[in-house]
Amino acid sequence: QVQLVESGGGLVQPGGSLRLSCAATGSVFRIGIMGWYRQAPGKQRELVASITGGGNTNYADSVKGRFTISRDNAKRTMYLQMNSLKPEDTAVYYCNGAIATSITVVKNYWGQGTQVTVSS
Repeated sequence: QVQLVESGGGLVQPGGSLRLSCAATGSVFRIGIMGWYRQAPGKQRELVASITGGGNTNYADSVKGRFTISRDNAKRTMYLQMNSLKPEDTAVYYCNGAIATSITVVKNYWGQGTQVTVSS
């Protein structure tokens, strides 16, 4: 069974930094595109950043220049380095991945979510 396990959330002051990690565990054959999403209270879940297996990245305008997404395919792990954090970045952050468990079976998986709170 495949799982995406997140870590690295927490409380940070405005202007601070956090690094989120998302590790794929279980019977993983191959990992395709992965992404970080976030959901603030009362708001819809939104895409923060995505990265393809080849390393091509895409960012929401609100985080460009502050957040960096990366992945280590050998470790089956994706990262989100978040710098210059703002109170409006406060949300539950979820990782997402298109994961193949065999040459023919690909499914979309979500992590359990990790809370990021930016406050003084």
